[in-house]
Amino acid sequence: MDRDQFEVVLDALVARLTVEVRADAALRTPTFFEARVRTALKELLCAQGVTPELNSRPQVFPDIVYEQFGIEVKFTDSDSWRSIANSVFEGTRDANVKFIYLLFGKVGGTPAVRWNRYEDCVMHVRTSHVPRFEVEIGAKKPLFAKFGISYEEFRNLSIPEKMAHIREYARGRLKPGDRLWWLEDKPESAQQHSLDLEVRLYMGLDQDQKRMLRAEAALLCPQVVKASRAKKKYDDAAMYLLTYRGVLCPQARDLFTAGSVAMRADQTRGGHYMLRSLQDIEAEMRKAAAELEDALFVEYWGFSAPSNQRIKKWLELADGYATDWKPSRELFKR
Repeated sequence: MDRDQFEVVLDALVARLTVEVRADAALRTPTFFEARVRTALKELLCAQGVTPELNSRPQVFPDIVYEQFGIEVKFTDSDSWRSIANSVFEGTRDANVKFIYLLFGKVGGTPAVRWNRYEDCVMHVRTSHVPRFEVEIGAKKPLFAKFGISYEEFRNLSIPEKMAHIREYARGRLKPGDRLWWLEDKPESAQQHSLDLEVRLYMGLDQDQKRMLRAEAALLCPQVVKASRAKKKYDDAAMYLLTYRGVLCPQARDLFTAGSVAMRADQTRGGHYMLRSLQDIEAEMRKAAAELEDALFVEYWGFSAPSNQRIKKWLELADGYATDWKPSRELFKR
């Protein structure tokens, strides 16, 4: 059976299922619907003289396989043709499948069933956990057109190559002040920074953890040295702690200007609290400069920096932000 012939079968399949789902309320559940898709497809193929094996295969993509063809079944009780789909990495994909189709049962509004080629339905990537495709029957502009490559080309890329396309796409959708919480190329490491896993309060951490996080935030976000009345100077620092480290700091200003941090090394009151707080964590900032992954500097600074040049680059950036003092004259002199 070639692709055109299989798509004729799909036309007949969705026509039959649409009639049935409108007439039989029992089919309006995900489990019964997918089971009926399987049996109805088998009936249509048997009518053409073939006896296919279309057994259920949990955790395998796509849901139904016949020869070189695969069908991913989606179901919704809302009046929408949109749904979350599989991981962009397709680690459970059946190796024998060449062509994949999306078959969608919608029982909200007027019940109906439709199909389309899978690559024409993928229209977005959700990144709140392991990146997953989002699909829609009738999508106006498929995701791969935005990537500038075909689905077939994309699925054969390595994980780092796939993530490069996804990061570029995601960054293009960011609003001012937004940050990506995931930077890595590996799906398992992307999971390490999901807010779904754990969020801790900064106030509950021990002092060594606080100093490490303050140092990382200060290094990546040199704009914290701006004048005290500058708006949003701490936003990136707070977002870094939350999105990358899973730490919520309700009062980000206190990371650098509270008396408890500025006077830690010297209990004398007064002076420049920002300067004093940064002087106290210079060693931790040097350590962060040596150890943090380069992708973070690209994300927060906008460019790559060798580890042995990061403190020098930070001072140059900080000098550009500070208006009432010059960080390079006061910091990292030892």
